Amino acid sequence: MSQIQPHVPSSLPDAIRNTVVTRLAADRRTVEQALDALLPAADAPPPQIHEAMRHSVFGGGKRLRPILVLAGADVVGAGPEAVLHAACAVELIHTYSLVHDDLPAMDDSPTRRGRPSCHTLYGDAVAILAGDALHAHAFELLANGTAATGVPSDRAMRAVAELARSIGTAGMVGGQMLDLVAAGKHVAAADVHEIHRLKTGALIQACLCIGGILGGASDRALDALRRYGANLGLAFQIVDDVLDVVGDEGKLGKATGADAAQAKITFPLVFGLAASRRLADDATARAIDALQPFGDRGRWLRDLALYLLHRDR
Repeated sequence: MSQIQPHVPSSLPDAIRNTVVTRLAADRRTVEQALDALLPAADAPPPQIHEAMRHSVFGGGKRLRPILVLAGADVVGAGPEAVLHAACAVELIHTYSLVHDDLPAMDDSPTRRGRPSCHTLYGDAVAILAGDALHAHAFELLANGTAATGVPSDRAMRAVAELARSIGTAGMVGGQMLDLVAAGKHVAAADVHEIHRLKTGALIQACLCIGGILGGASDRALDALRRYGANLGLAFQIVDDVLDVVGDEGKLGKATGADAAQAKITFPLVFGLAASRRLADDATARAIDALQPFGDRGRWLRDLALYLLHRDR
């Protein structure tokens, strides 16, 4: 077993920050142009549902998950053309989960990224249907899009299975259920890891693996992507939890303290801020260590992990 790196930088070098910001912006533009082309037009019948879908998809956001699909393909030597439909599919899945999370029966959030949430603007029923439609359209894109770009059918089937598993009861939905059950209760350290491994980490890991699968990754490369994705997802969630406590609302674009107000189980609640930061450092170190099989080709994923660790939004 390879040696885990003992530490990560306490601050992000400007050269890495500038490189990552530039590439993220370029990849985000690529994804958003594709999303605009692949989603039904707002006035396509029935217009009410398509308008609500587009309102939710184009409400901002990092586009991290589709960018990770592109990165998973890139690190195994494949270009974006083979995975762009899949990248858009995972963003639709992520958006559907946010639409449903915001509903009064879940988090009851009237806004999302500084704009009215879907149910606030269109009503609960339309929001539920918009989420359902985004979910369905995602799998249509993943199945038909990969076929249209000449990806072998066995890879496409593996990618479909990977995404489905990551968002079901063994992934995102299971984590959300555990989160609902645990709210306001005392939980063990292992429980908070499990909640967020499923709720957040499973889809992040799947994005990298989908890119790798469609790009023709070897078993060894796919295993490395799984280990990187699992630890990146953990670090990402911990940083999210920390920012909800100490982040700048102006930079975040949302109010802080929402987790505590809703009695959510978070890393700072269970471990404290200092220990949570150390856990994020350790997870990032493990993510970077997992990239060793890729050599220099893994530099983008390494720099991205460091950037996400030190982000302030």
